[in-house]
Amino acid sequence: MGPAMKAGGYLAIEGPIGVGKSTLCGRLAQSLGARRLDEAPEDNPFLAAFYDNPRGQALAAQLSFLLQRARQIDALRQTDLFDGGCVADFMFDKDPLFARLTLSGPELALYDEIYARLAWAAPVPDCVIYLHAPVDVLLTRIARRDRPAERSLTRDYLARVVEAYQAFFAGYDSTRVVVVDAARLDLVERGADYAAVVEAVRSSAPRTVLDESRS
Repeated sequence: MGPAMKAGGYLAIEGPIGVGKSTLCGRLAQSLGARRLDEAPEDNPFLAAFYDNPRGQALAAQLSFLLQRARQIDALRQTDLFDGGCVADFMFDKDPLFARLTLSGPELALYDEIYARLAWAAPVPDCVIYLHAPVDVLLTRIARRDRPAERSLTRDYLARVVEAYQAFFAGYDSTRVVVVDAARLDLVERGADYAAVVEAVRSSAPRTVLDESRS
């Protein structure tokens, strides 16, 4: 077994668009007395254009995210963000996943070269929470929050994102993982469901799967 989540630990939350990462991030940061690190997709000036025209804007959007990650890591190296703990609503390792989803040929080769040259040595979380939900559930949540940048997001692209995450976490073993069915567990309204996630984070199990509603 791996080590349990310790005081001052680094926790990352991952999953497809609309699955509830930011909401859970804020609640866990408060529960664990940790600082919060946000992905901030709204800071990417190419994201809305990418959803509207994926083929034409994929490289610009992906490189913008990559450089944003590099800046975040540089900031982490210069601060004590992890002192007292940190909860992030993303993983640094997610960037190559999306690059292989959106880029190909010379554009992917260019991305890979820039990624390698950054040599960023991203920190590995003590634990990762992987939230997942069916595409229809995600589309409903995305429509409900109605962010302008996401209005052109297509069902086909979202389905590919969901599949990419499933494949990634099927073989992910770099740290402890808590897999959460975010459609069957209500982490906002059901206290028992949220408590189960906190308990799993604090445990020493290398992989925990939470997929049943608790009343």
